[in-house]
Amino acid sequence: MTRPEPDTATIGPPCLALEHVSATYVERGVILQALSGISFDIADGEFVALIGPSGSGKSTLLDIVSGLFPESAGTVRIQGRALPLDERLDCSTYMRQRDLLLPWRTALANAALALEVHGVPRSEARAMARERFPAFGLAGFEDAWPAQLSGGMRQRVAFLRTLLAERPLLLLDEPFGALDALNRVTLQAWLLDLWEQERRSVLLVTHDIDEAIFLADRIVVLSSRPGRIVHIEPIGLPRPRQRANLASAGFFRHRARLVEALGLLADTGQGSPP
Repeated sequence: MTRPEPDTATIGPPCLALEHVSATYVERGVILQALSGISFDIADGEFVALIGPSGSGKSTLLDIVSGLFPESAGTVRIQGRALPLDERLDCSTYMRQRDLLLPWRTALANAALALEVHGVPRSEARAMARERFPAFGLAGFEDAWPAQLSGGMRQRVAFLRTLLAERPLLLLDEPFGALDALNRVTLQAWLLDLWEQERRSVLLVTHDIDEAIFLADRIVVLSSRPGRIVHIEPIGLPRPRQRANLASAGFFRHRARLVEALGLLADTGQGSPP
């Protein structure tokens, strides 16, 4: 499968543009390459998912975009500006798989934390967070401690904390990976509803092909290490998305192409995609 060229048909500068980005790291004194020549962009308000085998550099790429890990080559542009590592730290919000709520702060205090870190006075930050608790399905739990919340509710608090920072780019690293199947499905639909209202640019890492198709406008597929782009799949399902889309012929066509791109058929010896 040929490697696609980076996208160019956007109006104005994209929210994020990666140009030939590579990354290396040192393990036991040996230099290993994690990523090689990654080029793609994300338009304003676009939802892009990143999938690939374990160890393909997906989380490393999010760390590079967020300013937490240096690229060894290439350029990262955010809203048209090529930014060095330290200047990217304030351009995105980053949510990892674990909710990382602080156990000594209430749900409200946890949600307001990002605003406080960025200099918003505590009383103002908590008032802003409190206004949004009903929309996040958290009304009445403002004073609850993290240990008193279900896994799904903890993730909602973490999402609220992330979104309150109001950065143009949202980075999500397996945000539903630690949840049971029912909570995962519920929060996928909830995230889509929220995204339809706010239309932030999103880069999502997931191992779940169905989740990627359900959520994203485009899916970028990485190879095994060093991660290279082997396929980009534009998703043609209508928006707003419904769970019924997962039973459509269009969904299964997307899924078959992604399974092929990931090389799952060769690994399992199957002759045709599901």
